[in-house]
Amino acid sequence: MKRYLMAAVGGTLAGVLATTQIAGPLLAQEAVKEGSVYEQLDLFGDIFERIRAQYVEEVSTEDLVTAAINGMLTSLDPHSSYLSAKDFEDMQVQTKGEFGGLGIEVTQEEGFIKVISPMDGTPAAKAGILAGDYITHVNGESVLGLVLDEAVEKMRGPIGSEIIITVVREGTPEPFDVSIIRDTIKLTAVKGRVVGKTVVLRITTFNDQTTSGMVEALNKGIEELGGIENMDGVVLDLRNNPGGLLNESISVSDAFLEKGEIVSTRGRQAGSGERYNATAGDLIDGKPIVLLINGGSASASEIVAGALQDHRRAIVVGTKSFGKGSVQTLIPLRGDGAMRLTTARYYTPSGRSIQALGISPDIVVQQPAPPPVDPNAPEEKASAVKPRSEADLRGAITNDSMTDEEKRLYEEELARAEESAKLRDEDYQLAYAVDIIKGLTAIAPDAP
Repeated sequence: MKRYLMAAVGGTLAGVLATTQIAGPLLAQEAVKEGSVYEQLDLFGDIFERIRAQYVEEVSTEDLVTAAINGMLTSLDPHSSYLSAKDFEDMQVQTKGEFGGLGIEVTQEEGFIKVISPMDGTPAAKAGILAGDYITHVNGESVLGLVLDEAVEKMRGPIGSEIIITVVREGTPEPFDVSIIRDTIKLTAVKGRVVGKTVVLRITTFNDQTTSGMVEALNKGIEELGGIENMDGVVLDLRNNPGGLLNESISVSDAFLEKGEIVSTRGRQAGSGERYNATAGDLIDGKPIVLLINGGSASASEIVAGALQDHRRAIVVGTKSFGKGSVQTLIPLRGDGAMRLTTARYYTPSGRSIQALGISPDIVVQQPAPPPVDPNAPEEKASAVKPRSEADLRGAITNDSMTDEEKRLYEEELARAEESAKLRDEDYQLAYAVDIIKGLTAIAPDAP
């Protein structure tokens, strides 16, 4: 106790002495800083008035102020921006109503629009837009110099109308145009299916229906398999999921964790961060999980992937995620507008920052590019050669050691294996994930 008291007293004394010696210079420095700020604001006022008075055309005062605020915010990072009253209102009602759009999550990089991910089932996805594509022109007009919200507004429009975007893609030597018909953007947060004995949960976005939709799809899959004891495991497919609500990513992670930290946030000010922890209860009782990610997996997707990876609850398969690990706070402003400001960073349970790094998969699996479609090529005929086996030989001895029930189970298992094999041509990464689940189950101590 004495030692602690001495340390406290020593610290106080040192503080008093230091204050006595440098208080004067500090005050002077603060005065200089304040003077510099006022000088800069005076400079801004001078420029503002010169533009209003001498620019070749009359300029709206509101437009000038909006542009100045936007310039200040967008200079910080790609996700900070100013929302006018109209933009703020549109953002609030967008998820409730219907709007015509393309169905892509975008950011801004070096003045151009970069696709984070196309959303499942939307016009952009159907047109072949990929994560990592750059959009340079909209209907022949360059987007260079536009703020992100302005570029996005150009891509919105009436349902059924055509838009032509110019795309630059890595590995493609020349930019190319893509024609897209705008449609109603209405996303289904979660889609479930059963592949073999694995339940595949495709999560496309994190909105207020994600967790409930996931639980419903999971229970439906378990019921289809005849109970959780018949399920090998779960594949969480977060590919091309651009993120969404923080609380939904936390609850999805919590659904498969018994305890421990899920994610933390740290801001500029000490003590401003928050930690979010899991509660007891695992929806699948410890069954294996394989989590799929790619370059289109961002933000909330990366939170789920990082949490399950750090707790060794899931094997992460695919390619490196996007790397959006920043937190944006929406701050209402006078005049019914709002400011979207980056205020913190996300950190995984092990203390890793997601920002600009992303989540690295445990097993890197590239998705092969689909072969080019040749409309003039003849349709491939089914192979005339059927694989032969012992059972095909004339006079082969039958297997009478199996009961009818055993034969039925054998044939069902064979059908499931063939279904998984067919999946490799359709979705190689997903097929790989299902194979991992099957392999883990095969070597489990309690495997049948």
